[in-house]
Amino acid sequence: MNDATRTRAIRALTVAFVMAVNASCTVVGPDYVRPRVDVPPAYKEAAPGGKPPQPRGASARGRWWEIYGDSRLDALVGQVEAANPSIHAAEARVRQAQSLAEAARAAQSPTLTAGGTNDLGLLANWEIDLWGRIRRSVESSDAAAQASAADLAAAKLSLQAQLVQSYFLLRVQDAEIRLLQNTVAAYERSLQLTRNQYAVAVAARAAVVQAQAQLGAAQAQIPDARVARAQLEHAIAVLIGKAPADFSVAVAPIDVNVPAVPPALPSDLLERRPDIAAAERRMAAASAQIGVAEAASYPSVKLFAGVSIRHSVGGARVAVPVFDAGSTRAQSAKAGAAYDEALADYRQTVLNGLREVEDNLAALQLLDEAAAAQAVAVRAARESMMITNNQYRAGIVNYLSLVVAQAAALVSERAALGILRRRLVASATLIKALGGGWEAEAPKAAKD
Repeated sequence: MNDATRTRAIRALTVAFVMAVNASCTVVGPDYVRPRVDVPPAYKEAAPGGKPPQPRGASARGRWWEIYGDSRLDALVGQVEAANPSIHAAEARVRQAQSLAEAARAAQSPTLTAGGTNDLGLLANWEIDLWGRIRRSVESSDAAAQASAADLAAAKLSLQAQLVQSYFLLRVQDAEIRLLQNTVAAYERSLQLTRNQYAVAVAARAAVVQAQAQLGAAQAQIPDARVARAQLEHAIAVLIGKAPADFSVAVAPIDVNVPAVPPALPSDLLERRPDIAAAERRMAAASAQIGVAEAASYPSVKLFAGVSIRHSVGGARVAVPVFDAGSTRAQSAKAGAAYDEALADYRQTVLNGLREVEDNLAALQLLDEAAAAQAVAVRAARESMMITNNQYRAGIVNYLSLVVAQAAALVSERAALGILRRRLVASATLIKALGGGWEAEAPKAAKD
């Protein structure tokens, strides 16, 4: 038998032996079962009775922002996944985790080294997985890789929601700046009218001063509003991976309705939210590590076989733990505590998810009521200002009455914009809290 034939024979026999031994091996440690988490049958803040409204114009999962029907927003959010550095970093972490999982799986196979002897032969090594240490390591690494993939999905969802919220805030800021500019123009007309009346001794000097003061106060609010808009524009630039100097968003009217998003059932949240999926997979990884730690207290067997020009060797190395001053027991205790920590983190993540949904359901319902009431207030304030302005022009009321009516109208208009701002943000936050949609669909990373 030549050396090549002998080498192939040794490898084939040894692999067959290892496979036979591995098939009968015992796997120590607990078999992972996803723990039960008690969730309420329905959301406390969900609208009672009736069929939940079905959103239109966008799929329930995936490109969830399309529900708002704003093409500019669609274009911006589409750039987040492609260009945001944080997402690229998360993708790199996924690749790292997948590489670790592949390395763990490779430990199940024999290794063959050239030059393992003095005369440049071949040396093969195998560890017989008697107690399932390697299999538990693979199980843990696979679960960790799945958790990393879920982390990536959570990062994408979070950054997409941040951009949607920033975009809405910017558009509301555009509306507020436009309101202030229109108000300044109206105050300038009132000031000119008052000056004309003063020139013919119809109005007092005090009325002119009041008009000037009112105009100056309105003009002073515009720079602050523009600062806020500039900062929002810069935030959007960073979210899509651009320097603020290389990016701008043209001023445009806000043309978005707050969509009705059905909250489905609380139990569905466990399958939708990527952060919950990541926490569950980390719990599975921690469970497998208990088996890895337990296997360290049992004997290990490693087979080796070598072939060189002069001779061939083979054998087994058996290591039996005798005394380690409690190190193995401590590692097992640590693994058990790590699982308990992962379990607590998972349950906390679920509770946080439920709270976020409840918070934004409550916010949307109450803000809808506030918006309806404020719309009535805005109409009344506008009518009051128009009536008072006509009365002032006719000389029926003094300028102070006009100032009060104009100030009330401005406050009412800005309050309406503030409510709209909060409703839009709460709407995007609710969709994020629901996992980026409202259909029960388990993320791939969360599947066993």
